[in-house]
Amino acid sequence: MKVYGGRRGLAALLLALSAGVAAAGSTVLAIGPAEAAPTPVPFGSVLPAVAGSTSTPGVTYDIGAATTIYTEPGSAAAASIGGYLAALLRPSTGHPLPVTAASVPSPSDGISLLLSGAPSTVGNEGYQMEVTATSIVVRANRPAGLFAGVQTLRQLLPAAVESTTVRPGPWTVAGGKIVDYPRFAYRGAMLDVARHFFPVATVKRYIDEIAPYKINHLHLHLSDDQGWRIAVDGWPNLATYGGSTAVGGGPGGYYTKADYQQIVDYAASRYITIVPEIDMPGHTNAALASYAELNCDGVAPPLYTGTDVGFSSLCTSKEITYTFVDQVVGELAALTPGPYVHIGGDETQSTQPADYAAFINRVQRIVSAYGKTVIGWHDVVNATPPASTVAQFWGTTTRNAAVTSAAQRGVKVIMSPAGRTYLDMKYNSRTPIGQKWAGLIEVRDAYGWNPGAYLNGVGESSVLGVEAPLWTETIQSLSDIEYMAFPRLPAIAELGWSPYSTHDWKAFGQRLGAQGPRWRVMGLNYYRSAQVTWPAGS
Repeated sequence: MKVYGGRRGLAALLLALSAGVAAAGSTVLAIGPAEAAPTPVPFGSVLPAVAGSTSTPGVTYDIGAATTIYTEPGSAAAASIGGYLAALLRPSTGHPLPVTAASVPSPSDGISLLLSGAPSTVGNEGYQMEVTATSIVVRANRPAGLFAGVQTLRQLLPAAVESTTVRPGPWTVAGGKIVDYPRFAYRGAMLDVARHFFPVATVKRYIDEIAPYKINHLHLHLSDDQGWRIAVDGWPNLATYGGSTAVGGGPGGYYTKADYQQIVDYAASRYITIVPEIDMPGHTNAALASYAELNCDGVAPPLYTGTDVGFSSLCTSKEITYTFVDQVVGELAALTPGPYVHIGGDETQSTQPADYAAFINRVQRIVSAYGKTVIGWHDVVNATPPASTVAQFWGTTTRNAAVTSAAQRGVKVIMSPAGRTYLDMKYNSRTPIGQKWAGLIEVRDAYGWNPGAYLNGVGESSVLGVEAPLWTETIQSLSDIEYMAFPRLPAIAELGWSPYSTHDWKAFGQRLGAQGPRWRVMGLNYYRSAQVTWPAGS
């Protein structure tokens, strides 16, 4: 009796059958668990859910040793995305996957990444993908769309594709067509590097972990009472002294301008825009401790390592305060190619309402003078924001008259309701890290709301997008970040990308569970929610 094992064994069996040498009952096909040939991933398993797809039964494409990646001729961006795809696939497949410019408009073999032929309806970030027996063709109007298509292709391959060592495959993609595009323009994650500092390598790793879910903004909370995390040439003590500690009295740290540039460039290579935040006029003890003149009494307070909020404020009546803001914003704007600068503006109990409004109004003009669009926590609507300002809603209720009024005047809103999107909230009472002031947030809570109809009087047309903030009072490591972000961040990402018509908890739970094996291969530390059915071994 012959025993055929693994992928090569299967091929040998088929050859034997075709030659007529395998008699009925004389051959046993044995494929062990480690070598089991995975079935093609169905289009309906992609997360976030695609806008539309049709499958072609019986048709598949195999990525093999002869596969070439073709890119749009003359496009450095497309070539770079092709290189990114090849770098993802080579370690696990062991295939060379050369990247070359396409010599014809529609290559008949391999994987093509083309900036032509996509429907105009997919916009700048959408794409069209067609999988036949001989090729995979991804078309987009802009490079960001190609990158999104590559993330979908990545999920259509077995989880083992994420391995850093060669795995047996096969690397089969189901046949059919996808036309996909985002619901909202802004789909963000926020990382608080002020309460606890995270080095460049950790931020890059987080960027790589959120990119597959079509997140396109990473908001960095760069300053707070406990630490200042970005070097400013005109005010050097901010980083060297104000950045010297963290919650609990840890060593702190800060990004040099070169460090920050690394993060910006790396994020851009993943089509993620960095949104820097300098929180003011509150949450400023690190700055106040660094420069006495920023305090109304001219006395610098001690550095702060606790977790209370609302006790600090820049002196809004001093002109030096606005010189400080102008120079900080000017240097940060020069380092940041993205359109946004976040000015914070929340939890300002130590600032009188009239002083707060005057301060925010003046700071908005400073930011605008540097060519940037203001984002602020929704408290900024209590000043007089122009329609160009973006308000980030973080409340715990579904009504806020001031935000509704601002939206009716044209202010766009980023939806980050704390009881749904705050990734630092505990999953349940047994979660070892995190907080619970906004409630316990299980995966179904993070998924079970509609950003376009959540806040009374703020309709879909007023919503710029969604963002999942991760505050770090209790978060100290990459492992902590991963545990709190996954699997809830993909839930928020789907609300930002997928049409609301696809919103279905049961289907989402199945797609989310399918990510488990992928995360396991990646070495990502995720919370195994009992609300989700995870495949065995994940």
